[in-house]
Amino acid sequence: MNFKLDFKEVIHILGSVLIVSLAFTLFPVGSFTLNQFWIVLATLGIGFVLHELAHKFVALRYGAQARYEAWTTGLVFALFLSFITEGSIIFAAPGAVKISGKLSREQYGKTALAGPLTNLLLALGFLISYYFGFFKDVALTGVYVNSFLGAFNMLPFGIFDGAKVMAWDKRVWLAFFLIFVASLLLMF
Repeated sequence: MNFKLDFKEVIHILGSVLIVSLAFTLFPVGSFTLNQFWIVLATLGIGFVLHELAHKFVALRYGAQARYEAWTTGLVFALFLSFITEGSIIFAAPGAVKISGKLSREQYGKTALAGPLTNLLLALGFLISYYFGFFKDVALTGVYVNSFLGAFNMLPFGIFDGAKVMAWDKRVWLAFFLIFVASLLLMF
């Protein structure tokens, strides 16, 4: 297994993180602060990057080729939608890990689950940090962002991770989907 990122892939990942972070903080009228941008960049950035790298790592472990590619249209749409709705609606589809090679349905399902599972573990880590009083604003944002990323990606439609997990094992999909929904409901 050769786990490395080339320069182009790093630029795609960093550009995606920066643009999505801007969409989440730049356009909500009256709420943008540089501090909030750094919090979103850190928590969303960690969640997004580790989510995508988890897909890549698992696919490579199964012998497939994998690389992250940004989706320019999705990034522009995220900024545009955030701008016209003043940040009240943000739909981000920044890109994905493209996988090539022969994977079984189970391997493909586990590769898809790796990203949301990473978000779940990050949300738990941020929750522990919050309860111990470490960087409470950052920790609370980290719990929410990672719960949201995991839940959103577990939707069982089209190209989402949830569709791939459901095709492999409906019980695994349902268990993780319910965990993410519960984590989001507990935030409110």
